[in-house]
Amino acid sequence: MEIEFLGATREVTGSCYRLRIGDYQLLVECGLIQGRFEHEKKNADPFLFKPDEIDAVVLTHAHIDHSGRLPLLVRRGYNGPIYTHCATVDLCAIMLEDAAYLNEREVEFENRKRERKGLPLLEPLYSRADARATQQQFKPVNYHQPQEILPGVVLTLYDAGHILGSSIVELAITDQGQTRKIVFSGDLGHRGAPILRDPELLTDADLVVMESTYGDRLHRPWDKTWQEMGEILASVRTGRGNVLIPAFTVGRTQELLYVFNRYFDEWGLGAWQVFLDSPMAINATEVYQRHARLYDSHARELETQNGALFELPNLHLSQRSEDSMMINQIRSGAIIIAGSGMCSGGRIKHHLKHNVWRKETHLLIVGFQARGTLGRALVDGTKRIRLWGETINVKAQVHTIGGLSAHADQQGLADWYGHFKNRPRVVLVHGEPEAMEQLSLRLRQDFRADVRIAEFQERLAL
Repeated sequence: MEIEFLGATREVTGSCYRLRIGDYQLLVECGLIQGRFEHEKKNADPFLFKPDEIDAVVLTHAHIDHSGRLPLLVRRGYNGPIYTHCATVDLCAIMLEDAAYLNEREVEFENRKRERKGLPLLEPLYSRADARATQQQFKPVNYHQPQEILPGVVLTLYDAGHILGSSIVELAITDQGQTRKIVFSGDLGHRGAPILRDPELLTDADLVVMESTYGDRLHRPWDKTWQEMGEILASVRTGRGNVLIPAFTVGRTQELLYVFNRYFDEWGLGAWQVFLDSPMAINATEVYQRHARLYDSHARELETQNGALFELPNLHLSQRSEDSMMINQIRSGAIIIAGSGMCSGGRIKHHLKHNVWRKETHLLIVGFQARGTLGRALVDGTKRIRLWGETINVKAQVHTIGGLSAHADQQGLADWYGHFKNRPRVVLVHGEPEAMEQLSLRLRQDFRADVRIAEFQERLAL
């Protein structure tokens, strides 16, 4: 038995881990690499294994940095099952096809320029047909229901509290008379976050593969986070401008709508027009509504009392591109929630083009911004950005609301690991180097844990 780390090593994208178990090979995650253009080009590279030799795939949740290369895996020969939570199956139906559509559209745009220059044309990473074919290979699994997915390999999913259907993966592996229990944290949620339950606590493992996204920082308390957001919206309301909120279409968007509903009167949101400008986020919100049994007790109670959690009297859903373009005619009084969450694609880039050069514009950053992304550049204070070959000055006021996170902070990660009674070995993944080093130090100090930071293509015997 061994595990090989093929992604999310000293970075937060491209999660991918291969396990060899006797004659079988199991893949956990198959995520898209995101960031700079040079970085994203690696997505088209050959896999570091033969796709048709993989026997099964397990997926922790639907975010593209965990699921986004599954259609490419299928396109290149994988025809086996993809095990994941039933809500993740529904979200992937939306997200993978959307990723394929964006890729097809970007390649089509680039090919028009290349054709004029007499250059060879490009192929999209994968197509919408590939995404739909991938969907046929999903095998839905519920929390707490052990399932043998390969001979001697039993999968059990637990609630990770990160987004709808997000899972902690437990693999009980028996090989040559020995049983080893490996736990993949997936992305662990932020305790006390709206809508979803807190991450479940496990007590037994031989190896924990653990995310470390916020391993070097502590989040603000939730009450102070809501206070900060309310104060920002109150101060902006007295000016003349729009509020842009780049938001991840799954998870963060639903949290924003839920909180806007909850604080509608207190924050004076009736004075605004609120636009959800993302077809994928609209569809994802419908999936959230279908899986209300996964809500925490407070959200279930509010739904019973008030009905739908994500509706506002002044909310406009922008499905069509024409609807999105109409928003750009509004100079003041609009709150625009649009993807992508790191400003690396999607409709938010169009809204930045029309608003970010105006000093009365406010940009609310409500999620993690990876290095190399446009969102990270804006957070770091860049004065100019490039959009579609045009240089645009940045005069908008940028507000970073750090407490609004779907990831556990250092304390949350340490507390989660601390419930393992036998202090298993830990391998840190899905984090930038500084975060990994700080979390590693914390786990060693608090628990005397045997911690290592995964290196790309490192193999670890089990």
